[in-house]
Amino acid sequence: MKEEQPVVFILSDSLGETAELVVRAALSQFNSQGAKIRRVPFVTEAAQVEEVLQEAAGTNCVLAYTFVLPELRRALAAGAARLGLKAVDIMGPILGALEGIMPGAPQLKPGLVHRLDEEYFDRMEAIEFAVRFDNGKDPRGLFRADVVLIGVSRTSKTPLSLYLAHQKVRSANLPLVLGVAPPEELFQLPPEKIIGLTISPAKLVEIRQERLRTMGLEGNADYASTGRIEKEVAYAEEIMARLRCQVLDVTNMAVEEIATKIMQLLKKGDNL
Repeated sequence: MKEEQPVVFILSDSLGETAELVVRAALSQFNSQGAKIRRVPFVTEAAQVEEVLQEAAGTNCVLAYTFVLPELRRALAAGAARLGLKAVDIMGPILGALEGIMPGAPQLKPGLVHRLDEEYFDRMEAIEFAVRFDNGKDPRGLFRADVVLIGVSRTSKTPLSLYLAHQKVRSANLPLVLGVAPPEELFQLPPEKIIGLTISPAKLVEIRQERLRTMGLEGNADYASTGRIEKEVAYAEEIMARLRCQVLDVTNMAVEEIATKIMQLLKKGDNL
């Protein structure tokens, strides 16, 4: 008579992926044909636990479960004992151990790990967006951005875009260059979606001269001349006035400070 194929029932109040990874890692240590895995996700009531117990009764099986809710763990443990089934609590022991060293009590909310994963992927998507649409590379990205940063060169547009990306804000940035008309797409955006970055010409002279020195170039180049910079700043502020966008003076401000103000402006405008 052929031996009945073993079955591992995996029960979870979330997706059950954690338990399945553990089960598969354990099964890999056996040289048999393996066991059938039956995953039962999103178990939220004791009645659902009982249904699986009845299905498992009399079979060659093990029940593995990752319930964060104590009442579900108790229901499964009691039911398995009643029916003579083998059951393994994967989540309960580690939760109990961590309670002894962690501040506060566990939240006991199913699916938190996946919410953290979603946050991670949202952050990575925002970073990729910032890199793709940095420095006006593709004006089409302006329509998809949560915020568009504009300003003359060396007003921290790129560092700000990346900083905001870590806050899951999709940011595109666009340089305003003297004598070069901005892309038409910029003027099609709602003003509240654009934030202009301006700076005092004297401070910008210092920044650009230092930039030239670090590159091994002469500090008196036209790029860092007072006259040129005054014209650039005036031109940029003229564009910002036409756009009727919000303007931040970033003179003597750190990237973190500017980003905080941008986040406040976005929340005020309900863009986040």
